[in-house]
Amino acid sequence: MEVIIDRNDFYEWAYSDLLVNNQRGHLAEFIVAKALNIDSQKRLEWDPYDLKYNDIKIEIKSCAYIQAWKQKQFSKIAFDIAPTRLYDYEYECYSNECKRQSDIYCFCLLKHKDRKTINPLDTDQWEFYIVTTEFLNFHFGDQKKISLSKLLKNNVKSVKYQEIKLFIDNIKQKI
Repeated sequence: MEVIIDRNDFYEWAYSDLLVNNQRGHLAEFIVAKALNIDSQKRLEWDPYDLKYNDIKIEIKSCAYIQAWKQKQFSKIAFDIAPTRLYDYEYECYSNECKRQSDIYCFCLLKHKDRKTINPLDTDQWEFYIVTTEFLNFHFGDQKKISLSKLLKNNVKSVKYQEIKLFIDNIKQKI
């Protein structure tokens, strides 16, 4: 007898906790894609960047003060910015050059600090920090992580969900 598993049952079982790091990261990618009106693009695992908006390659990174596990204190906020080597699927090897593969980084912070009311689907509970890769290369070189405090020290301002598209459109004109 053939049994077809219900897709929604699977999603509920496997992906319902949006505080888990990888789910929150996927959600952050989706939130930015929604803001840019490109949410019809399907997410591809292991691509060198997360989203393509017109000709702009965007890397999405997420962090949160509250995690899925029990915590004695809030998590320290630091985003991965490590340069990578591009994988060449045709030749099945990595490139020799190690660099950041995108044009823009969007750092997504789930800023809400109350476990009882946290809702990762509420865009008001997020802050977005958007910088060009050129900015990261100039200020942070080959550094692998960047803290929120370092972004703030470099005058990077937070952007609300409703401002993401306009902000990236403005950056796009300068690239």
